Amino acid sequence: MTYKIQRTLCLAAAAAALAAVLAAPARAANAPYLTPDSTVAELHGNEGIVGSGFDSWDRGTFLPEQPWEYAHWTLRRYAGAPVDASVAALNLLIGNYNRGLQVTYPLYTAEEIAAEPSRASAELYYFPAKEPGAKYAIVLSGNMLERTARVKECCSAVAELHELGYAAFILHYRVGRELKDNANYQDLVRAVQFVTANAAQLGVQAEDYALMGFSSGGQLCGIFGTERMGYRNYGLPKPGALLLAYPILNFAYGKPILFYIYDGAEPGDHLAPGDYYYNIEVPNEATASLPATFQWYGRDDGTLKGVFPQWQSPALDAALERCGVPHEMIVYDKAPHGSANGAGTDAAGWIKEAAAFWERVTEV
Repeated sequence: MTYKIQRTLCLAAAAAALAAVLAAPARAANAPYLTPDSTVAELHGNEGIVGSGFDSWDRGTFLPEQPWEYAHWTLRRYAGAPVDASVAALNLLIGNYNRGLQVTYPLYTAEEIAAEPSRASAELYYFPAKEPGAKYAIVLSGNMLERTARVKECCSAVAELHELGYAAFILHYRVGRELKDNANYQDLVRAVQFVTANAAQLGVQAEDYALMGFSSGGQLCGIFGTERMGYRNYGLPKPGALLLAYPILNFAYGKPILFYIYDGAEPGDHLAPGDYYYNIEVPNEATASLPATFQWYGRDDGTLKGVFPQWQSPALDAALERCGVPHEMIVYDKAPHGSANGAGTDAAGWIKEAAAFWERVTEV
């Protein structure tokens, strides 16, 4: 099958998935809004959250979150310092649901899911801008094998992006036992194909979009900018900017775990064959075609300290400088891993700075 045919089929599948969802009847509702003092049980059981299709559970299938875990925690305790922004985004979602607006978009067709059932969990959650025709960002949380951070990281970012006038999508990409054969990266590619093919219906600009990634989500965004596996290989528009928060860009430390546990390798198999996401060291793939990149991390980030920090953001920053790619890197004194929108840390306000960078590098 030729590349052009493959691309046409992928875009057609994305359009078909959107058409099927838009065909579903919308109806107004009256789901209650959340507060920082709402409990996690109230979050999981909220009509607007459940009815919209938003997955508010932050664990995967191998070690699923049990109904009694966190249930009595308040969202203030569950999300920490970013709680106000996270709740604001959840309430945007509930408000859209109450007005009958579509929130959740599946990324794969029924036929594709039948062929690979794990694709059923790959979804986009849409947060329209205040005005149609805005730029959009796709936001990817970090994950620790089975654990994700959509409520804390993605929602807190979406709330700020919304206030700045952007549209945003949270990508629910596959993790854990669903991660075989680059499933997480396939989901990101399909998400960009989906929005690109349906920008007019979704009310967003197809060009100059941003990919915002936290931690390991940042690595997926970085791969999308590479010549080896990125946007050019799929005939997609170049991202206007990559906006990366404490990204892990080199997975050298975790290849054996990912290779043997999630990709089902057998003893004696060659470690990390081919273009597997965890085999891509983003700084070493940097070329002049990599999108403009804004990134930050904290000096007190204990997670980065344990994964060869010199191979992460500093290495990418140096590579971007050599390649002449517009870039900015901020190192905060106090901003631990998982700081999300930076509330309560030195990184507070980083999303506004990142958005200003995004605007500068996409000026006509």
